[in-house]
Amino acid sequence: MVKLTKIYTRGGDTGQSSLVDGSRQPKSHPRFHAIGDVDEANATIGLARAAVLQGSAADRFLAGVQNDLFDLGADLATPNEVHGALRLSEGRAVSLEAEIDALTEQLGPLTSFVLPGGSEAAARMHMARTQVRRAERTVITLHEKSPLNPEIIKYLNCLSDLLFQLSRAENDLGKTDILWKPGGND
Repeated sequence: MVKLTKIYTRGGDTGQSSLVDGSRQPKSHPRFHAIGDVDEANATIGLARAAVLQGSAADRFLAGVQNDLFDLGADLATPNEVHGALRLSEGRAVSLEAEIDALTEQLGPLTSFVLPGGSEAAARMHMARTQVRRAERTVITLHEKSPLNPEIIKYLNCLSDLLFQLSRAENDLGKTDILWKPGGND
């Protein structure tokens, strides 16, 4: 486990930060953009968790997701040449798919696109979903320059789908979803 005895180090005061292997990169490096976007997504998931019933299945599952995102962040902070480092494991995206399938069985079929909103918890899930999509785009940009663990991209792609289904579940299993009406408010 990590033990932090001091929160500030002054190591970043010059605009650089350290990777897991001790190498330093400018904070403007695409790797730190990806790490930051994943961190923002994790924080937004924390906001979504605050709106669901504490101890509920959604809360427990999202707690696991938040831990996965820390593993994913550690993976991003570790250059591929470093062996034995913490890596997001292959089965994590599959577990998200299983949860998506379970939720899909409970939800009514979609007859239109869903607008972000409804209950507060659903709206927060939608916000988290959009943050995860941004993190996914940033990670893919980094991956194109410096190949990453492919499980990271799979995981983020599945996670945004899961958050969509969780938003629908929080809208009374989709019954109170706000549906898109093409052409306006009529």
